[in-house]
Amino acid sequence: MKLGFIVNPIAGMGGRVGLKGTDGAEVLEKALSLGAIPESPDKAKKALKVLLPIKERLEIYTYPGKMGEEEALSVGFQPIVLGEGKISFSPKDTEEAAKKMVDLGVDLIVFAGGDGTARNIHNAIGTKVPVVGIPAGVKIHSGVYANHPKAAGEIALKYLQGEDMEVKEAEVMDIDEDAFREGVVTARLYGYMNIPLEPELIQTTKSGGLGSEEEALAGIADRIIEEMEEEPDTFYIIGSGTSTRPIMENLGLPNTLLGIDIVRNKELIASDVNERKILDTIRGHKAKIVVTVIGGQGYIFGRGNQQISAEVIKMVGKDNIRIVAPKNKLLSLDGRPLLVDTGNEEVNSMFNGYMKVLNTYYNESIEKVEGL
Repeated sequence: MKLGFIVNPIAGMGGRVGLKGTDGAEVLEKALSLGAIPESPDKAKKALKVLLPIKERLEIYTYPGKMGEEEALSVGFQPIVLGEGKISFSPKDTEEAAKKMVDLGVDLIVFAGGDGTARNIHNAIGTKVPVVGIPAGVKIHSGVYANHPKAAGEIALKYLQGEDMEVKEAEVMDIDEDAFREGVVTARLYGYMNIPLEPELIQTTKSGGLGSEEEALAGIADRIIEEMEEEPDTFYIIGSGTSTRPIMENLGLPNTLLGIDIVRNKELIASDVNERKILDTIRGHKAKIVVTVIGGQGYIFGRGNQQISAEVIKMVGKDNIRIVAPKNKLLSLDGRPLLVDTGNEEVNSMFNGYMKVLNTYYNESIEKVEGL
């Protein structure tokens, strides 16, 4: 069995520091200056560890250093390293790696990254070889990704062991990061790649919701604002998304649609904050987090709001987290649980069980939550 293994080591680095991605050298440089640290290598290792039971029967082809070699060695594999010359972690390197792996006849390519990485691999191989994505980016709109890193390993293990699995085409989506930073979501379909289908482990393409939700969202906003009035001097960390935007609009405050804002006593304290700014602002004070659910996927933490990190959640406390989502958004999950993927297993496990979700001004539902 031959596996191609590619890691984009800079994927997701812009999340905690509030840059909403790391496409482009200038953005990467800024992320590093703000103290961003690589997260995709650890996520890649979580997926690869699942394949250890077939270690003796598996050839892993990868690229030098942090593009896969180091991760494979650290979990106990002896990979075959491809590539020559200086590796810069550029889209060109990712594309070249994927092309070489296909030429060598790999059965499957497992890659860690975000939507930009999926685009690069699609550009290189199209539907020639099945792929499984390890979600490690800030934005994950594409349907080629597993729900979480370990799930990517589980899918790969089943496929490589020859289990009867349907292979189907899944969307490769991406958005304009420059427009994204200005609060405009312009997602676009770039094509399709083949994935081994395991419905419970593969995430669906991000959904924008079902039907009109204006009345429900207005009620949610009124309820949250009343709670603010009942708890003066409490810092409210307002998560990203259209479901939380009415809260800021009803307060008459500017809203960072795709970022994180902090409100206290109904006044804007800080806008478009990163992890460090949140921690510095709330340290020693009572704080609450208001987040919504990604329609079609179910994530409440770990997709698009990495600024609200495991450290922030620990400081605030689970009991001070308010989840808001119209019922239609929850129905789009088809009974699947809400998901938490902070990169910290201890914090993720805190959420296992059930939590209340505010659906309208008057109504709450009890939803199952799963920490990944």
